[in-house]
Amino acid sequence: MTLTSKKSSQVTTAGQDGRRPRGWAKWAPLAVILCGTFVFILDYFIVNVALPSIQRSLHAGPGAVEWVIAGYGLTMAAFLVCGGRLGDHYGRRLWWSIGLVIFTASSLLCAIAPNPAFLIAARLAQGSGAALMGPNTLSILGVLYTGRDQVRAFSAYGIVLAVAATGGQLIGGALVNANIAGLGWRAVFWINVPIGLAALAVVRRVVPESRSGHAGRLDIPGVVLLSAALVAVVLPLVQGRQDGWPAWSWACLACSPVLLGAFGWYLRRRARRGRQPLMDPAIFAVPAFRNGLVVQILFCAAQAAGFLVLALYLQLGRGMSPLAAGGLFILLAVSYVATSVKAPALTIKYGRRVIAIGALLNAVGNLLMMAAVWHWGTDGSLLWLFPGLILGGAGQGLCITPLTSTIMAHADARTSGSVAGALATSQQVGNAIGIAVTGVIFYDLVSQGYAVAFRWSLAQMAGVLFVMAALTLTLPGTGKPSLTSPEASK
Repeated sequence: MTLTSKKSSQVTTAGQDGRRPRGWAKWAPLAVILCGTFVFILDYFIVNVALPSIQRSLHAGPGAVEWVIAGYGLTMAAFLVCGGRLGDHYGRRLWWSIGLVIFTASSLLCAIAPNPAFLIAARLAQGSGAALMGPNTLSILGVLYTGRDQVRAFSAYGIVLAVAATGGQLIGGALVNANIAGLGWRAVFWINVPIGLAALAVVRRVVPESRSGHAGRLDIPGVVLLSAALVAVVLPLVQGRQDGWPAWSWACLACSPVLLGAFGWYLRRRARRGRQPLMDPAIFAVPAFRNGLVVQILFCAAQAAGFLVLALYLQLGRGMSPLAAGGLFILLAVSYVATSVKAPALTIKYGRRVIAIGALLNAVGNLLMMAAVWHWGTDGSLLWLFPGLILGGAGQGLCITPLTSTIMAHADARTSGSVAGALATSQQVGNAIGIAVTGVIFYDLVSQGYAVAFRWSLAQMAGVLFVMAALTLTLPGTGKPSLTSPEASK
């Protein structure tokens, strides 16, 4: 049974009369759910151009700056699967709404933060709210829409991700530069509050509730093991460099593969005993699915880190205002959205080659910017960055929707929660690790100048993207990674 068959068995408050909704009633749930999705994705990227202002205002060090970004992704990654399980068991709309409440409330706390520690704590809370929303977003869309409508829904999801990720830089720059009511950087968090409240006001009226008939109990030990494994990777990469790489940082890194192995062993053991684990270990038995998650992690690592170091280079290295720096992202955003719109049709025709081409275009874009910065440093015309930004955006747009479709194609009614949770987790793991790893390179070299730090960060990210392009050869070669195909989950 495929993912599309879940609608009849799991939607509990709509569709019982056998009639399919049309027009606004059909697409209103998508609009509301993607509204919430937009803000929690936006919040990962809108902060980038605000970081220099935050650093100056709160007297924050480089480690705190990294934690503002990576901490958000870390708590998302740690609790995403838990959020999906809660939604499967108690109601996806319910837990999506609870996540939005937590996210909106913690956004307010971020906006009034008096010091770096308070801001980081509020960002961790934001990430936990987003973790409840993320997997339930994918599950709700998978339940509500079938066939071509499902493809359209996931395409819209991909476009929203693209707009939020790239447009966030411009929106953040505009808000900081406008200094509305003297709020400065705090406005990038205040913006979430009215959007969140508006979505909460209508979600019960337009989004039907759904749940799984076999959700099982919440797997607390699985959550603890997964969280510990992720913290063991990200914590030393962010904090270890700042503390001079003490022994505990190396011990954490050494423990991370052990903890991941223990997590995998625990999942299999729990499944053998007839208990439902945090993730269904059967999904990892498919090599294409495992490889798809690795490709997703590499893509997100390069994307998140690229946005951060570009914003730091433009503002701290070239002295640009937040608005001007955010405006430069328009080039990337336009090409990103343009290729995102075309990506689904191209994927049906050309399959995994679209993802490979996207990764290569992104890598070449980074190398072009690297060459420009190598020649001009922090001087010279910004026009030299334009070709790299355009190619990079176009490449990212060719990757995001095809990757989501390819990975979700392995879901059926039994494994949809695990697949959606694994996909969302891989995205946030990639974001957090990308920020941490590239942050090590950037901040270790920044004493030699922002141009040096930026160009070597670009080189590292280009290397990640070349590896990603090579790994796409291990993905399914079919040109139709459709969620509606009976063969999709094989």
